[in-house]
Amino acid sequence: MAGPIAVVLAAGRGTRMKSDLPKVLFPVLGRPMIHWVLDALEAAGVHKSIVVVGYRAEDIKQELAGRSGVCFAIQAEQLGTGHAVQQCRDQLKNHSGTVMIVAGDSPLIQSTSVSRLLKEFAGGKWSCLLGTLEKDNPTGLGRIVRDAGGKFERIVEQKDATPEQLQIREVNMSTYLFKNEALLWALGQLRNSNAQGEFYLTDCPEILRKGGRQVDALPVLQACESLSINTIDELALVEAKMQELGYGKSIGS
Repeated sequence: MAGPIAVVLAAGRGTRMKSDLPKVLFPVLGRPMIHWVLDALEAAGVHKSIVVVGYRAEDIKQELAGRSGVCFAIQAEQLGTGHAVQQCRDQLKNHSGTVMIVAGDSPLIQSTSVSRLLKEFAGGKWSCLLGTLEKDNPTGLGRIVRDAGGKFERIVEQKDATPEQLQIREVNMSTYLFKNEALLWALGQLRNSNAQGEFYLTDCPEILRKGGRQVDALPVLQACESLSINTIDELALVEAKMQELGYGKSIGS
């Protein structure tokens, strides 16, 4: 079986950053943040990445031109995370292994977490496995809904959650592992019948579960991995945490 391929979501503009620079090119400890993401993937043994670009795509391509194992997919219109991954179908159609999907604006992704998820996935019969974490203040994040037996049911976004679901502390961190054939099938089932008219990757695990496939979520991510970057204030928080963990002195673990 072929080695894992990563899909890195990096097409967004990041309007809340108050800059024309693509969000994934914002420097974090002196390096565009997407490099930290790719470093962690490579350290965990993921040596091929499809970076989904859209806004100012050529700038991102130029920045990553010197990295081996990186190719690109274009999301010309931002129609949701599921739509972003759909743009990778041609590059994935002949792949026989695992696909890992991560966000390009999460420079604190840890190679140890990626390695653990890949190992768990390889040893199981899952079609999809989510990397999640328990967060004391989960406001704004999608909740992991489980059935009475503790099995994964679905992801519920904050705006759609019931008061009871809002009490759930296990959250989705946009870190997914799929069997490639299962991912491609689920992408074909996605519908944009929601208020935003977008195709959500978060629907794919539930689609697979309802289709009789095995899906689970493992709360194995570290607390620092809950820190992503959407605003300048969050950028400062991430930089402070990375300095605390020793980034900049050596590549983060």
